[in-house]
Amino acid sequence: MGQFTTAVIICGTILAVILVTDSGDRRITAARIAGPTLAAAVVIGACVRSFPTEGNDPSLHLAALGTGGICGLVAASQLTAHRDRAGDVRSTGGFGHAVVWVVLTGLQVLFAYGCEHWYGARMSRFTADFQLSGSEVLVSALAVMSLSMVVARTAVVVSRLRAVRAATAPLADGDGRAN
Repeated sequence: MGQFTTAVIICGTILAVILVTDSGDRRITAARIAGPTLAAAVVIGACVRSFPTEGNDPSLHLAALGTGGICGLVAASQLTAHRDRAGDVRSTGGFGHAVVWVVLTGLQVLFAYGCEHWYGARMSRFTADFQLSGSEVLVSALAVMSLSMVVARTAVVVSRLRAVRAATAPLADGDGRAN
């Protein structure tokens, strides 16, 4: 499977799961928190055949991890959270949230397409010059980036859940009873 095909499968699946779980006004549940991360891990495990660790491969993976984390935080910044009338904590992902995820996913897929069709020779030279193990490291770095985006989103959802719970919790006096 080529870089582009792998990118489309990984990024497309993650995008679909994120948009389904985060778009609109949705109750924050354990499944909503963990589901996208588990889905990302499963699709990456199914698509990535190797995880190169020679030469500067770990450095590229760390860069992908950091870049994905930052992108995931930017995307998740578009989620808001509140408590509804029934007392459930909900998050709202609107148009801005969807646009950020679509743009970030599109850029990842476009990069993978470019590696195969537009600047393959330059990428081969780049991987050789920087002692990377070839196209497989680019595929695994893309997967690491995608997974870290989802993990960052999950951390934001959990922090928003805790912040809303803390902000709306009844105050207790010294003996533990609500005022």
